[in-house]
Amino acid sequence: MTKRQNRQSLYTGFLQSYFKNEDFQCIAITSDASFRCYHRVSCREQNYILMDSDPSKLDNQPFIALNANFLNNGIKVPKILHADTEQGLILLEDLGKEHLADRVHLSSRYTDYCEILALLPNIATTLESPFMKAYDAEFISLEIDIFWQWLVCEWLALSRDELPSKAFQASKSYLVNAILAQPQVTMHRDFHSRNIMHTNTGWALIDYQDAVQGPVTYDAVSLLRDCYLKLPKEEFNTLRLKSFEILGDAQLLSGMSFEQYCYYFDMTGMQRHLKAAGIFCRLLLRDEKAGYLKDIIPTLKYIEDVAKCYESFQWLATWLRHEIIPKVEVKLSCNT
Repeated sequence: MTKRQNRQSLYTGFLQSYFKNEDFQCIAITSDASFRCYHRVSCREQNYILMDSDPSKLDNQPFIALNANFLNNGIKVPKILHADTEQGLILLEDLGKEHLADRVHLSSRYTDYCEILALLPNIATTLESPFMKAYDAEFISLEIDIFWQWLVCEWLALSRDELPSKAFQASKSYLVNAILAQPQVTMHRDFHSRNIMHTNTGWALIDYQDAVQGPVTYDAVSLLRDCYLKLPKEEFNTLRLKSFEILGDAQLLSGMSFEQYCYYFDMTGMQRHLKAAGIFCRLLLRDEKAGYLKDIIPTLKYIEDVAKCYESFQWLATWLRHEIIPKVEVKLSCNT
């Protein structure tokens, strides 16, 4: 019996302890980018979500603790109905199947984004949890290094001797400083179109367990410069201004100007997208998940587009455009 089969053998007992003598069905649905996997459970004409989060690989305490923190601050997240932390099994309220990503083609898109941006103050003011990791200089730097290690050195297999190591280290320090200089608030940290769900009672968030105290622009960047879709330029500009106004009205920006906000927004976005591009490669190489390869080029182009606007990052824009992106395109052509 494989480890996956062994874990699946735990499901029946766990679900019977909740549903008792009622009949139920359990069907696998798409897993996320972590070690978690999900099943939709049907019983008494009601649907539920079974989250399998192997405790040998993941700490489930943040998921449970932050669930209460977000709920208490008016953020809709799936209710935890039953949990066995020793086995890593959690039964959740089923929020449905409609994510923001499923609605971006609708005429309501701008309204949808405005409604979601209105959630930012509630997220930002959610109480800090002892389970939140310290989003400090060391951790921010390690996230940026995911790009260097997994995309540049492991996947593209470029020689370290030929790489612009000094320039990369200098830029990394620049980004770290820009992130730490911002007002620090609670951030979801993965606030994008696949983690925001449309329900009958409003917008809900999933995959919130990695929330931390970090830069005030982070969640707005995650939403408006989404790795999985790109907003039209005018719409993006209007929504970025909207995010500034919402956060400013909530007294979360410490009086910064819109120009300063846009600068922090750009720096935070470059840090996030460097990390994300590296994670997409790590998912392939370490976890054998190839589904995110198509998202690498759009993510790198976000970085290039921003980097070319700042003198300190001109080298990065040039390096990505002439060296990294062409090599990635070759690698991707070999994977099709």
